[in-house]
Amino acid sequence: MTQAGKKKKRAVNRSIMLAKKIIIKDGGTPQGIGSPSVYHAVIVIFLEFFAWGLLTAPTLMVLHETFPKHTFLMNGLIQGVKGLLSFLSAPLIGALSDVWGRKSFLLLTVFFTCAPIPLMKISPWWYFAVISVSGVFAVTFSVVFAYVADITQEHERSMAYGLVSATFAASLVTSPAIGAYLGRAYGDSLVVVLATAIALLDICFILVAVPESLPEKMRPASWGAPISWEQADPFASLKKVGQDSIVLLICITVFLSYLPEAGQYSSFFLYLRQIMGFSSESVAAFIAVLGILSIIAQTVVLSLLMRSIGNKNTILLGLGFQILQLAWYGFGSEPWMMWAAGAVAAMSSITFPAVSALVSRTADADQQGVVQGMITGIRGLCNGLGPALYGFIFYIFHVELNELPMPESSSGGSVVAQYHLQQNSIIPGPPFLFGACSVLLALLVALFIPEHTNLNVRSSNWKKHCGSHSHPHSPQAPGEAKEPLLQDTNV
Repeated sequence: MTQAGKKKKRAVNRSIMLAKKIIIKDGGTPQGIGSPSVYHAVIVIFLEFFAWGLLTAPTLMVLHETFPKHTFLMNGLIQGVKGLLSFLSAPLIGALSDVWGRKSFLLLTVFFTCAPIPLMKISPWWYFAVISVSGVFAVTFSVVFAYVADITQEHERSMAYGLVSATFAASLVTSPAIGAYLGRAYGDSLVVVLATAIALLDICFILVAVPESLPEKMRPASWGAPISWEQADPFASLKKVGQDSIVLLICITVFLSYLPEAGQYSSFFLYLRQIMGFSSESVAAFIAVLGILSIIAQTVVLSLLMRSIGNKNTILLGLGFQILQLAWYGFGSEPWMMWAAGAVAAMSSITFPAVSALVSRTADADQQGVVQGMITGIRGLCNGLGPALYGFIFYIFHVELNELPMPESSSGGSVVAQYHLQQNSIIPGPPFLFGACSVLLALLVALFIPEHTNLNVRSSNWKKHCGSHSHPHSPQAPGEAKEPLLQDTNV
């Protein structure tokens, strides 16, 4: 009996050792369908953000029902905690994926990012708590762009990044309208079930169909292989900011312009729904129109402006549009003003691509990742600070509702009379006016950025520490932005 037990134990140990060898060889999961391609990454991104886009209208309603007295403050805190956790964890997850492979971390990030979805109808409190904590793993874009970098050549990478970013935009253009229609016709419970099913489909797709992109020779031979803790330091890129005056000007411009943008993304759709009296369908239509106009602005309009007025002037023009947009949001008290300001907002979306292009053109080839990593680090920090700041300003100025919105009229429009009871102040949207002042400072700083210069940042061994979005074995071509233009943000 004892000998049989020992034999059984040895057999189990052999099975465990064999499983470890298979895991190490295959990157932690079985190989998928076909060779790794950009289309695998595109499908992963589309399904994840399509699922969240469906929940745009239900999330706004559940948020106000759960926190009726301090809706904007709690929304800012929730999104602020999520953003800060994402900023802290993104470099570490990127560094670990360089060691253990991309597929397992795609699975991890998608699973934890979508984990809160079914909790919306089960327990709203747990839903928002899990959303905050999920920020630790809500960095799917980081892993996806590393996946793309593994399988593309240098000259193909910009187009591949653009395809992934366009897919992200397409998912947000279509899904909120679909979710609003289904919620109105069949109830929010069906929307939550559908979003959960799409999230599960995404997880199953990663498990079954997505092959590992990291070449086997790039992976270590054991789980105990060390990672670069300098690469995993979330503040590493920020420590380099002050070493060059031009870099400092660019980073200050990005911080002052993106801080209000990050705060706006976290609260604006709630502001439209609860304060301006937009219906669920109107919010969905607003997202779709704004997304389409932004895509046009960042492709056709941006290209024309860069050729005609130059890089720096394009940045200044984008900042000017952003000031006008935020001021219009801040003083606007009618729904048509929000629509008009939204069209201006699409033009303001050219700012960050123009900044990335400026850095890409003026930095040396071996400094691309360093400077782009700084800019992405600044944006990641703003994703945490912006929502909390906006929520706090809303709270200070008492921009709240004391009751739920009234039922919508039969014509499809919202009954907005009760909303304007809250609009007695001179400034209906105080945080947006604050954001306009911040962007005005960014515009003044950007005036001192020279059009043509050589950025001289001491990189030492920073070529491999420039951020978690790209693989250290995938060198960067001159003139090509290494960091993606989009990050994980709340829908």
